[in-house]
Amino acid sequence: MTSNDDYVLEVLQEHNMVTPEQIEDARSSLMGNNLSVVDILIQNNVITEQDTLALLASQFGMEMVSLEGFDIPVEIRDLIPADTARRFRVVPLYRNEGTLTVAVSDPLDVDNLDSLRYMLKYEVEGVVALNSEIQACLEKYYAADDAMDTMMDQLTEGTVDVAVSGTEDIVAGDDASDTDAPIIKLVSLIILEAYRHRSSDIHLEPLEKRFRVRYRIDGVLHEVDSPPKRLQSAIVSRIKIMSNMKISEKRTPQDGRIQVNIKGRELDLRVSTVPTNHGESIVMRILDKQNLALGLPKLGFFSDDQQTFEILIQQPDGILLVTGPTGSGKTTTLYACLNYVNHPDRKIITVEDPVEYQLSGINQVPVRTDIGMTFAAALRAILRQAPNIVMIGEIRDVETAQIATEASLTGHLVFSTLHTNDAPSAITRLLDIGVKPFLVASSLRAAMAQRLVRCICDSCKETYTPEPSELRLLGAAAKDFGGVDLYRGRGCNKCSLTGYSGRKGIFEIFLVDDAIQQMIFDKQPASHLRAYARENGMRTLREDGLRKVIAGVTSIQEILRVTMGDEN
Repeated sequence: MTSNDDYVLEVLQEHNMVTPEQIEDARSSLMGNNLSVVDILIQNNVITEQDTLALLASQFGMEMVSLEGFDIPVEIRDLIPADTARRFRVVPLYRNEGTLTVAVSDPLDVDNLDSLRYMLKYEVEGVVALNSEIQACLEKYYAADDAMDTMMDQLTEGTVDVAVSGTEDIVAGDDASDTDAPIIKLVSLIILEAYRHRSSDIHLEPLEKRFRVRYRIDGVLHEVDSPPKRLQSAIVSRIKIMSNMKISEKRTPQDGRIQVNIKGRELDLRVSTVPTNHGESIVMRILDKQNLALGLPKLGFFSDDQQTFEILIQQPDGILLVTGPTGSGKTTTLYACLNYVNHPDRKIITVEDPVEYQLSGINQVPVRTDIGMTFAAALRAILRQAPNIVMIGEIRDVETAQIATEASLTGHLVFSTLHTNDAPSAITRLLDIGVKPFLVASSLRAAMAQRLVRCICDSCKETYTPEPSELRLLGAAAKDFGGVDLYRGRGCNKCSLTGYSGRKGIFEIFLVDDAIQQMIFDKQPASHLRAYARENGMRTLREDGLRKVIAGVTSIQEILRVTMGDEN
């Protein structure tokens, strides 16, 4: 475990943590393996690594720290190259007034710190952490560096092989020449690493002195090691070729699509470029067709809300609105609804901008404003196709909204989305864009607001008692958590030390009854509608989220993060 086994054993005996007999027993187990006596004692549960390191740290006046959930900024990580960090088994944590603090697992190995001071040319201070935590940080923060460094070496030397690690599993149809192979492999590597990390988007951002690459994982952006700035133009051009964009056009935004096959799995990438002052910024949104198989329970509904929602989506007519900001999972929810109601005796047509996923057995109409095929024009046309169910990607203007409401009043069930923060505000939005109150009151069956929260990682989930400071942030809801053990993610290799893996929805279902209809006729504000709905059993987003906290699905911090503007 350390570089001086005899010293450690002496200290352990001084503090009555081991006996001479236990040490002799451990020595007798050394034959034929590379472990030390201290390692054997830990393996036999005589001592723990935590207690041993804490004792040694106190002997040397060093601090013992936990790296679970510790987030290392990229500017700190880059102070120590990946090969140096692995060779010395250190992790940079933070810098303060010219002193860099690093985590080490062997407080006796002072030579490592001296070598780092010499190499980095500034003061280095050590703190002690568990070897497993340091290993996890090295894998989390430097794994991408190793893969990228290998690729950069091959690009520089011109020795890129056809079978670069992993990229042979990506197939993107094009006829590139052999001279383009290095950049092709590099772009494939970026996409493959994003897929492996369960990313929803890839962001390639040109900055003044570097070309930054970030992955959005479970709704949060994480920066990864980036290619050299000199390759920016070649990478952008390669992506534009793959997505059928105009390479020569760099002054205006462009949109495109890439279809790739990773390990036999079909993915669509929606690509968007925007010119910036340091080059073209690219965002690739990863659309996985297998996610469409989500059933309603997998969206995050509890049984009572799911039962209510299933009744709503099986109505013969009316409008059901799903509301929330961009990235809150509205489209996924609507697709899950369509899958649920998709039966041979029903005709379903969607109008989308763009069509994100191909759904079997459903007629999907893409919006094309360049030829006059707007939401309103498409909606008028498809109503003549005698559908039972219509999905409108988004209600954006009064014309679309009026056609949708009139369609719902003539026997069609209409699903659509709106960008509002809560469910009752959907009514105010429809009235504001010009829909008559009597049309809204007569057609709207319900509005459902939703957000996505990260789920606690099952591999490292543990119970804990919430701090008073956490409960104070909850306000009135804090009373529900008095003395209750909650769950959090400790952080492990499977969740990249974040403590979270995957996402589920939290929901606010606003049902339109006779009283709500009268309030809409009277043009009551959203605050009055919300107050009435809450008095009659509507749970807010935060309240639904806190139910999921008690159930161990997510954490208090995550609910506070996504519902900070929610009323208590």
